[in-house]
Amino acid sequence: MRTRLLPLLIVLLAGVLLALGFPLAGSQAAREQQRVVVDRIDDAARFASLAQFVTARPGADGRAPAEDERLSTLRTELQRYHDLYRIRAGVFYRDRTPMAAAPAHWRIPSSGEGRQAFDEALAGRRSHDPHQAWPWDDRRLPVASPVIRDGDVVAVVFTDSPTKQLRSRILHGWLWLVAGEALAMLVAVGAAFRLTGWVLLPVRTLDAATHDIATGRMKSRVVAGSGPPELRRLARSFNEMADNVEDVLEQQRAFVADASHQLRNPLSALLLRIELLALELPEDNEEIASVRTEGKRLARVLDGLLDLALAEHTPADLQLTDVAALAAERADAWRPLADDKGVTLRYDGHGAVTGWADPVALSSALDAVVDNALKFTPAGEEVTVAAAPEGERVRITVADHGPGLTEEELERIGDRFWRSGRHQNVSGSGLGLSITRAMLAAGGAEISYAPNAPRGLCVTVTVPRDRPHQDLPAAP
Repeated sequence: MRTRLLPLLIVLLAGVLLALGFPLAGSQAAREQQRVVVDRIDDAARFASLAQFVTARPGADGRAPAEDERLSTLRTELQRYHDLYRIRAGVFYRDRTPMAAAPAHWRIPSSGEGRQAFDEALAGRRSHDPHQAWPWDDRRLPVASPVIRDGDVVAVVFTDSPTKQLRSRILHGWLWLVAGEALAMLVAVGAAFRLTGWVLLPVRTLDAATHDIATGRMKSRVVAGSGPPELRRLARSFNEMADNVEDVLEQQRAFVADASHQLRNPLSALLLRIELLALELPEDNEEIASVRTEGKRLARVLDGLLDLALAEHTPADLQLTDVAALAAERADAWRPLADDKGVTLRYDGHGAVTGWADPVALSSALDAVVDNALKFTPAGEEVTVAAAPEGERVRITVADHGPGLTEEELERIGDRFWRSGRHQNVSGSGLGLSITRAMLAAGGAEISYAPNAPRGLCVTVTVPRDRPHQDLPAAP
């Protein structure tokens, strides 16, 4: 969830920073230019005050009359201004002829923003602010101011400034702005990491606890100590729900165990009366034989229910076990029955492979699996038991060459009371593999089923090689 929430927060934060950064960059550039424009307006006002009292026009050769010191002073000031700042400046009459200019050959632009600024000054007002200068635009900065004498505009002071330094200052300011934005983005990303971690910590804890409960660790609970109040309240509700579910399951297990235990005494008495009744009937009576068979089947079902309730309730006693030796021992124990049925039972695996398991539960599980394999394997075929390491687990396989199961039957095998319709004539209650799965799950082991080539069923039991770090469930 963090991988989906973080990009969304980062995109939103980046959008906010960009939305603030672009106007701030534009404002910074406008402020730098306005400072330059104000400075040029002050310079133009000073030159206008010098040109206001110049009455003599330059001669045809462009030289000032000898007696007009004001014009000479104006030209000297303009030239010094140009030499010092490299800014072109001049005072021009209404007909655009120069009163004084620096450099001397410079004239008013005939078009563009400079022409517009000159025309606005002729109208008696200062020229409008020039277009904004950007770091990538090398245009010049024209500023014009009218020279007024006796209420009339007699000339115009015009300055044309280069923008290299202005653009450099704007770019330098933008670099600091970008650095600040990048730093703010890093801080925002760090805050987003902390925020998402704080918000999602209860969610991750809830997910882990839910997974534990789903796999049988009914004691798992959530510590509601961090996160938003809503998630803490959800954690408390989850713990209450888990407590109620555990209570219901305990009641169910207790009911199954008590019911199966309490029904055994009446059933035993009933079977005894059936045997007494059978003494009064002929030995080959089919009805009494059928009743006796059903009674024994019901007794096996009750025994299976009691075993299942105990398996789901009893924790595993994990020990470091030689799984290969245990599998070989169980194969030897069942070999006499296999020989009696004409089935070859052999162990074909490693001599010694250790794993963490409950020896009693694992032995009972292997007994149930081998017994099931011998039931369905015809005479003349074989059942193979093998044990071998497989990564972090030990694999025990019991493969037979019986009729096997279809894909649909493989999905249902291990369900309580389920038996294949093709095997209803084989004795059994349908609880053996369910009990096996419960006993194995209590120790962290697993059982799976797959077809055996070319025919038959292959049952695989896997046991962890390392001791589990968490308390394992008593039942799946």
